Amino acid sequence: MNDADVSKQIQQMVRFIRQEAEEKANEISVAAEEEFNIEKLQLVEADKKKIRQEYERKAKQVEIRKKIEYSMQLNASRIKVLQAQDDVINNMKEVASKELLRVSHDHHVYRHLLKDLIVQSLLRLKEPSVLLRCRKDDVHLVEHVLDSAAQEYAEKANVHPPEIIIDNIHLPPALSHHNSHDPYCSGGVVLASRDGKIVCENTLDARLDVVFRKKLPEIRKQLFGQVSV
Repeated sequence: MNDADVSKQIQQMVRFIRQEAEEKANEISVAAEEEFNIEKLQLVEADKKKIRQEYERKAKQVEIRKKIEYSMQLNASRIKVLQAQDDVINNMKEVASKELLRVSHDHHVYRHLLKDLIVQSLLRLKEPSVLLRCRKDDVHLVEHVLDSAAQEYAEKANVHPPEIIIDNIHLPPALSHHNSHDPYCSGGVVLASRDGKIVCENTLDARLDVVFRKKLPEIRKQLFGQVSV
């Protein structure tokens, strides 16, 4: 084999090696590009997932804030409604308290009422000797009915008439423009056992408080109906 044939074979071998190398390089390049595209797609999808999660988190926070704000507004509205209802009821009670002052103006009616209140208090206390406290202006009316009240109690309780001592300390006077900020009493009596351990407060104001507390659900229903607040 001469030099020309050797050179020809070498060139063929070089071309073959070069072609193999180019094909291998192409395969590597295609594989690398595919791997890059896959990795890029994975990164994009991961970023999309993060963005979706962040959006969902922020949307959830916005929704929670909206619910909190709505709840706060609803509670504020409920408080306003309840406060308005309480104002109406308190005004009613204030009017009723002022009406109580008229009760003692009719001495004939009020004297009989005092007697009934004394008898009722005696029946609650069931004590042989009691201390009675009333307004200074009512002392003469109480003295007028004291014996008959004690006798009526004795007949109802089947006991001896009790000893009733009118206290030198009096209940506050009726409400007026001069003592609008001072303690006041619209009338009635307070009875206590001699040792002071048992007390029966039977003033008109105390009776009004009891009636108001007892009738409050009915009053609310009459005034406001079945309003849901």
